[in-house]
Amino acid sequence: MLIVGERINASRKTIAAAISAQDAAAIKKEAIDQKNAGAHFIDVNAGIFVDEEVRYLKWMVQTIQQEAEIPLCIDSPNPKAITEALALHKGRAMINSITDEKERYQSLIPIIKQFKPLVVALCMTDGGMPHTSDERFKVASRLIDKLTKEGVAPQDIYIDPLVMPISTDKSFGNAVLETIEKITTSFPKVNTICGLSNISFGLPSRKLINQLFLVAAMTKGLSGVIFDPLDKRIMGNLITTRALLGKDDYCGGYLTAFRAGKLDFKD
Repeated sequence: MLIVGERINASRKTIAAAISAQDAAAIKKEAIDQKNAGAHFIDVNAGIFVDEEVRYLKWMVQTIQQEAEIPLCIDSPNPKAITEALALHKGRAMINSITDEKERYQSLIPIIKQFKPLVVALCMTDGGMPHTSDERFKVASRLIDKLTKEGVAPQDIYIDPLVMPISTDKSFGNAVLETIEKITTSFPKVNTICGLSNISFGLPSRKLINQLFLVAAMTKGLSGVIFDPLDKRIMGNLITTRALLGKDDYCGGYLTAFRAGKLDFKD
């Protein structure tokens, strides 16, 4: 399971303040804490700073990778911001995200060909957000076909089926789960990924909903997740579910996590 740590996002007030103040220590700590908690990539997003996004993304890439070559997920709709951030990135990055929207797709393909990052492909079209699993699967299939024809390896594609709040439509949770299952079955080399937090938007006890949705998605074949790895309960759920699904030989990962105190939720 590939884990992308979501905490360095300018939509969080503390992160926005740290970015504005160029507080390198705070940004580095967020990155290192997430890596130590188990994240494989650290998402970096400066999207609220429209006029300064390029500069701030470049600063974050350099600041975080001064400390260690932590792989980053460059999270932006701005091709210029993605290009300049990737040009500074050490090692192989991930980008979040390409879509099936014509302008966005065409602007990002040359960047993907040049830098060869892992690619989050969001099930979005010029027609808007698909609602049913069939609609999502059609978009996913089209993106997979187009990206592989452009030379992107199937295993480097992470399809995001577009999680939307169940508070607005009770079918949205099942639609995502069904899409993950269809992609896993039809394209076994292609990965799936999702950000969990949208599923619980507008509801109380959001962490509980996110935790259980992750478990449900993993049973359908989810292979990547964007979330807060400092949340010990959700990390514990992930580790335990991997063992229950037969993805943890001799429960080695589970036992290692237990001995390290990562499954102790008393705090």
